[in-house]
Amino acid sequence: MSQSSVDSVTIEVVYASPSEQKLLELSVPRGTTAAQAVELSGIVQLFPEIESAPLDLGIFSLPLDGKGRPLPHEYVVEEDDRVEIYRPLTIDPMQARLARAEEKRVAREAARDSKKAARQHARNNNPKA
Repeated sequence: MSQSSVDSVTIEVVYASPSEQKLLELSVPRGTTAAQAVELSGIVQLFPEIESAPLDLGIFSLPLDGKGRPLPHEYVVEEDDRVEIYRPLTIDPMQARLARAEEKRVAREAARDSKKAARQHARNNNPKA
């Protein structure tokens, strides 16, 4: 094993915009944190919409959020780690759920009103003799 492979680890840094995704493989010095790996990758220059701080990062879909896992500036990357950069949410998940529930309620009411109108139409056009 060469001295450089002992002193470095190979990792991936990934980001997906709505229109493009990028996976960069790079070697970083042992002891590099996830936040430093993103900086070393240069991915921020490829995607200017990535805010430089604070970044939401994860390792293989596990968020580095300080809740059971370290923060990005604390987590030291390991061989074959995939550092993922997460985009901010465009809508609060609770608001999205409420909007979907409201759409379903409106659709149910429209279907019920449509059936009611069809029954009324049938009664008006087929009077009993």
